[in-house]
Amino acid sequence: MSKQSAGTEIERLIALLARLPGLGHRSARKAALALIKRRTDLLEPLAAALADAAAKIVACANCGNIDTASPCTICQDPRRDRSLIVVVEEIGDLWALERAGVVSGLYHVLGGHLSPLDGVGPEQLSIGKLIERAVPPVKEVLLALNATVEGQSTAHYLTEQLQGHGVAVTRLAQGVPIGGELDYLDEGTLAAAIKSRRAM
Repeated sequence: MSKQSAGTEIERLIALLARLPGLGHRSARKAALALIKRRTDLLEPLAAALADAAAKIVACANCGNIDTASPCTICQDPRRDRSLIVVVEEIGDLWALERAGVVSGLYHVLGGHLSPLDGVGPEQLSIGKLIERAVPPVKEVLLALNATVEGQSTAHYLTEQLQGHGVAVTRLAQGVPIGGELDYLDEGTLAAAIKSRRAM
């Protein structure tokens, strides 16, 4: 391999790494150097794992999760509560809820949130599939969407779309986190906490 082609391959590796979220060009250079220095125990196994992932990982036809099977492992699990669908914006949100171990139902990944300014309307999200799934035995659709303006507008849109389907539409509680001190919270969080107050 000539110096010219080796340099080209390294630059290509850096350029691809720099496209990952959270990695700028400088971080990508550091990561590339670490991979190259540890070729046998890091670069080669990573390349094999990436090839396997590209060949085997598919989107679940039911919920939009990713797995090596469709329907995914969660959808196939007979212990899951089939009366509950938890709606999330992205797969990372699903993973966060699974790590917390607080959801016993099924999921539905929208693939983002409504954002007309960015050209993301209902057709670009998996909303039609959610409406199709909102039939018995489903009794509740929990909207576990981000507490952003876009997340709020998406939640309102979904609530309207699910009216008349015979399912309860709920959403995550919002407000003061456990261990949070009022003096350090932003106004939006405090306002949500006041609006969501409940009897003791």
